[in-house]
Amino acid sequence: MTGGLRVGFRCDAGVGRGVGHLVRCVALAEELCARGAHVVFVGAVDGSEWARAQLRERGLPLVAAQEDPVRLARLARELRLDAVVLDSYDLPEGTGAALRDAGLAVLAIVDGDPLGQAADLYLDQNLGAERRPFRAGRRLAGARYVLLRDSVLRSERAPRRGRAVPRVLCFFGGTDSAGMVPAWTRALLATGVPFEGTVVSPAPFAAGDAITVIPPTDRLPALMAEADLVVTAAGSAVWELLHLGVPTALTWVAGNQLIGYEELVGRGVAAGLGNTPGPQAVGTLARLLAEPAAREEHGRRGSGLVDGKGRERVADALLELL
Repeated sequence: MTGGLRVGFRCDAGVGRGVGHLVRCVALAEELCARGAHVVFVGAVDGSEWARAQLRERGLPLVAAQEDPVRLARLARELRLDAVVLDSYDLPEGTGAALRDAGLAVLAIVDGDPLGQAADLYLDQNLGAERRPFRAGRRLAGARYVLLRDSVLRSERAPRRGRAVPRVLCFFGGTDSAGMVPAWTRALLATGVPFEGTVVSPAPFAAGDAITVIPPTDRLPALMAEADLVVTAAGSAVWELLHLGVPTALTWVAGNQLIGYEELVGRGVAAGLGNTPGPQAVGTLARLLAEPAAREEHGRRGSGLVDGKGRERVADALLELL
């Protein structure tokens, strides 16, 4: 048990930043809270009511952050924190060092490059991370450490029973910060293959009779589990899809997603669309929509790579620091 332990999560979310950092931190926070720890988020959530609700509905307080590392460390001591989890590409380089100097344990969640951030423990949950060199310190690496939310762990993919028209889910994070949803929706329509589509978009738009456009929703894990094919970017939601065994067609919208994209597509656990919804991508989507066996093969290869116990392993390692 960890009664009395106090852990802070330094991360931000919102339009322009996306919500992936917050979502994976929420997953670890759920695990720590279940063990009796007190958790507080330190940062900013801007322009996304859905992201703010993820904290509010779980009773996770949000405190405004200090950007200066020394002031942040002072705030952490005022909050009586024992440990801080860092998950941001935008923190000053000395943030981790200042927190450690103040006597706090530091876990840094990274995607490859630690960006000069000092920590007692690093987490890189990306597929294949365990094979890539890392010299910054002790690291938990690979899909064994994927952080999944309660709502995903409770979900289970329904058996496919000869559905004549495939169900397609298209989303690009909780904010679609790159504005990609309309373009990929048009690519799906350009295939000419019948399908039933659900598109998650913060901004409503006309998508045609076969497609329902909905705002960001807490039902996303259930929608994933019901889908025959998901079109999305190689961000944090991919690990949820792998856990559920859902056939996925991937693109990328940020440079840090390219390593994951290449690993996933290279291993055949997802279909690759490239990064533009052009003719080649439309052709790939048409094949996946028309050929159930082709898309299900991707789901089969991905199933089992993420066992859902990653957050337990990370929580165990964090508690060992204390």
